[in-house]
Amino acid sequence: MPSTRRGRWRYTRPCDWRGPIALTNLAQVAIMTTDVVMLGWLGPESLAAATLGSNLMFPLMVAGFGLGMATAPMMAHAIGRRRHVVKEVRRTVRQGGWLTLLYCLVVWWILWHTETILLSIGQDAALAHAAGIYLRAMQWGVLPAVGYVILRSFVSAFERPASALWVSGLAVGFNFIVDWTLIFGHWGMPALGLTGAGIASSLANAFQLLALFGFILWDRRFRRYRLLGRWWRNDWPRAAELLRIAFPISGAMLLECSVINVVAFSIGLFGATALAAHAIAIQVASVTFMVPLGLGQAASVRVGLAAGRGDAAGVARAGWTAIALGIAFMSMMAVVLIGFPMSIIAGFLDLLNADAAAVVPLAVELLAIAAVFQMADGAQVVGAGVLRGLKETRIHFVAAVVGYWVLGLPLGMGLAFGANLGARGLWWGLAIGVIAVSAILLWRWRDRARMVPVVA
Repeated sequence: MPSTRRGRWRYTRPCDWRGPIALTNLAQVAIMTTDVVMLGWLGPESLAAATLGSNLMFPLMVAGFGLGMATAPMMAHAIGRRRHVVKEVRRTVRQGGWLTLLYCLVVWWILWHTETILLSIGQDAALAHAAGIYLRAMQWGVLPAVGYVILRSFVSAFERPASALWVSGLAVGFNFIVDWTLIFGHWGMPALGLTGAGIASSLANAFQLLALFGFILWDRRFRRYRLLGRWWRNDWPRAAELLRIAFPISGAMLLECSVINVVAFSIGLFGATALAAHAIAIQVASVTFMVPLGLGQAASVRVGLAAGRGDAAGVARAGWTAIALGIAFMSMMAVVLIGFPMSIIAGFLDLLNADAAAVVPLAVELLAIAAVFQMADGAQVVGAGVLRGLKETRIHFVAAVVGYWVLGLPLGMGLAFGANLGARGLWWGLAIGVIAVSAILLWRWRDRARMVPVVA
């Protein structure tokens, strides 16, 4: 149990709750993976169109996630200090919600013009049109998705992430049923194809938000925080602090996703077959990434709690443990990607289909390249998380600029178009970028782990 009779929160061991956070991330990415798999059954063209749309939407969505993730260290520091916890936590959640709404108004306007944006950068007209249809249905899920991250941060700050895991697991099943019904037209519903997939994802994200919020209102320990209390009140100093922490997080995540975005659009110039192979490889890499991402989120809270208490040994122990676990897990995933590529690809494509079979050789090569940078990817995302626990987020932004945009993308473009390696060259550029970012973040954490944390 995470609380005592006096209502104070005590601290459990890290292994008690890092697993649920990592599994929750896997459940969340499973929603998008379900769309990819089912659209792959429709054919490579539908998969390619969904990939183009997702690569425009996903960077904007994860930039919003930065707002939700920034609330976690703020709440953790308040809980670690054990002063005015109810008021501090409620104000942080409230300001996160208002900022999320303002952000989503901008995102909705951008995504409504998806087809125009894709045509302006030279994408195939048919694919751009299909991607626009897909995102006009899917874009409404951005607000509940980001809001859900804030509520996840809330329950995780109190070391009770299992509730979010249950909600995300139910959302995966919900999304699968609605996908199957709306994409292919079962149970008397029309076959909506890409539009059905977008509607299903939006509904699944809304389901997650409402279900977790319902649990918070029902649970007696969370109910006393009255998250809806005085929701109309502004707290400009807290909003400013939240933005100060969130901007580098969102910026770094946007830079990382934008590189993947540019890579996807560049691969689109090589045709639908190359783009479909990229879609499979990047989706698999996204799935493996979710576990160290969860470790980083858990470590961010653990480091924040220790920093709030002024516990230097606790800060170092929580950070290094999470980094080691992240690297170990991604090492195992590298073995899987190299050893069983055909089994992975078979989950996305009908290998007996002639058009799908043409995608397989390149998909196998891209999965092998992904295996090369798995350990570095685990190290960089956990490293960013542990530094976030100390409210240090600017170094992640700097690392993303240097690793992805100064090194990785130019080298990838050179290999793809100068050395005629095509999609393979762009993926080698991604690998170089990830390795550089991980090196910078681990170097910074090594220095910070030696320092006594400042009680905020």
